[in-house]
Amino acid sequence: MDHDNDSYSNERSRNDLALRMIRHEARTCTIRECTGLTDDRIRRLYKSYAHELSEAPVRRRRGKSPRQVTFFVRNTRAQFESSLLAGAFAAFGLLYAITNQMPSEPPDALDYGRRFCDAYETHQQLLNTPTLSFEHAWFLLQLLNRSGDLRAVRCRHCDSYYLRDKFNLCRHTCPTCRLKRARVRRVRPRRPCSSSRAVMRD
Repeated sequence: MDHDNDSYSNERSRNDLALRMIRHEARTCTIRECTGLTDDRIRRLYKSYAHELSEAPVRRRRGKSPRQVTFFVRNTRAQFESSLLAGAFAAFGLLYAITNQMPSEPPDALDYGRRFCDAYETHQQLLNTPTLSFEHAWFLLQLLNRSGDLRAVRCRHCDSYYLRDKFNLCRHTCPTCRLKRARVRRVRPRRPCSSSRAVMRD
């Protein structure tokens, strides 16, 4: 009986995680990697979930998965959002390479998938208009744990960590500091020109 209960609980947990990832428009291959469900089972879950939300159907991602490292540092805003997401990964214990805490055994796929969803959903709640898709977030985590193309470095101004392309050796200021400076420049009132001051004195 206990074995049957454990099997049912495990199957329910895998289905729940798959549905959670479907809501975020995850690809079939990503769901399969985290849940161990077959492609056919995942497709059936897609159909049942889409049927329940006929007014706002969920999209299925097709084609190649994200593979461009430069996507995460293509501009200041993208670098800020990617760095913030990396912080969420670290908070949920998903960043092994950067923290130098590689697990002795591969992490449980189901637990790994749950914590990834927790981190991604937390990241979305922190931003008014998040732009990183679930699949881009998944690729970012694999990138940070498996290669050195993106590095976490400290800002020389505020001492916070941010992500930087390993080939970009010139910039040492984090995107948060750059965004703050840009905002100050936008709101700083302009000084009147000399002719305007002369008119005001007259």
